[in-house]
Amino acid sequence: MGRLRFLTAGESHGPALAATVEGIPAGLPLTAGEIAVDLARRQRGYGRGARSTSIEQDRAEILSGVRHGLTLGSPILLLIRNRDWVNWTRVMQVEPLTDEQAAELAAMAAGGDKKATPITHLRAGHADLAGATKYGFDDVRNVLERASARETAARVAAGAVARSLLRHVGIDVWSFTAEVAGVAYDRAGATRTREESEDSPLRCPDADAEERMIARIDEARAAGDTAGGVFEVIATGVPIGLGSHVHWDRRLDAALSGAVMSIPIVKGVEFGLGFEQTRRFGSAVMDVIEGRDGAGEWSRQTNNAGGLEGGISNGQPIVVRGAVKPISTLPRPLPSADLVTGRPVEKGHYERSDICVVPATGVVAEAMVCLTLADFVLDKFGGDSLAELTDNLARHRERIAKGPISATSAVSTVSTVSAAPGRAAITGAAPAEGE
Repeated sequence: MGRLRFLTAGESHGPALAATVEGIPAGLPLTAGEIAVDLARRQRGYGRGARSTSIEQDRAEILSGVRHGLTLGSPILLLIRNRDWVNWTRVMQVEPLTDEQAAELAAMAAGGDKKATPITHLRAGHADLAGATKYGFDDVRNVLERASARETAARVAAGAVARSLLRHVGIDVWSFTAEVAGVAYDRAGATRTREESEDSPLRCPDADAEERMIARIDEARAAGDTAGGVFEVIATGVPIGLGSHVHWDRRLDAALSGAVMSIPIVKGVEFGLGFEQTRRFGSAVMDVIEGRDGAGEWSRQTNNAGGLEGGISNGQPIVVRGAVKPISTLPRPLPSADLVTGRPVEKGHYERSDICVVPATGVVAEAMVCLTLADFVLDKFGGDSLAELTDNLARHRERIAKGPISATSAVSTVSTVSAAPGRAAITGAAPAEGE
């Protein structure tokens, strides 16, 4: 990231999660209540487990960067306390264990307390084996606590800050569940409004498809299995010109892909038609440009490109889809192997698990899209205050509405600017003799 940066910290069963967001301009209205909305959305959805629906009720505290409801331009520090920490204080304590505490922990493990027992039975599909091997751990707990999807709560909190910024520049980001376990929504049957979709069990705009999706989740639950699917994120109001074609690391599509792909459970990302484009001829894929209307807005017949061409936003809605794999922690664990002995074991580790998290993953993806778009907005339009940023963006939209300015006319315009006293005009001419 460039102008906007964020970092998260914290373990799944530690005392808290934290996020630092740097680069938000001064003067942006922001409250903990706004952030709480997205945190609550992340915890809902048919197929979630007990921790998301009853144990944790996430709320972020704003500890810095905001005064009297307005951002200061300084780093924003967010803290989400883990309510379940009270049950993990000895297992996850930060300070070294005393002899008495070590004996207490050993007694807990000997008594059958799974929390206190070192984890060596590996889970396929998790970071268990790769992470423990990379860092030299003999207890998978040291890996899974950070690799856990619990970390995404901090991302959603940071994303809510970015969402607030985007809202003030006319950009809106939303997601919905498009598919679960092979049951896909029908665009023609997507009759629910956005509000109705948000209130539905799976955040799906197609009620009939949602019923069949729920049936598939129930089938997975009964079999001790899990279910994946597909979410779709749509960003509207994005101006033409975010990103660039000139370098790989300035392309907006590349940044969005990386951001969404960084979500642990996501295994594929596509824009617009995505892989469907490979099954059609070019004439059935390209978005025909119809021209500009009286307000200077460009229109097209379709949006198969998903709002991105040449790594640049083209003014149409940005459409991103992500493939969510089935959760790796299975209620009926698969056969596995032991980290320490390397020998086969009857089953991998099981602590607790959701059955399906596609709706929640869509909310996390919204956060990553918001953070990425906010970064590119700030990179292009700058501004140390919200007022400066919105003014710069308004001028950009005005220029686009008027059409392109040729290099010749631009130079001509600049050359008419009067020079400061004692200096040559900004025309490229050499200074007068004696200057």
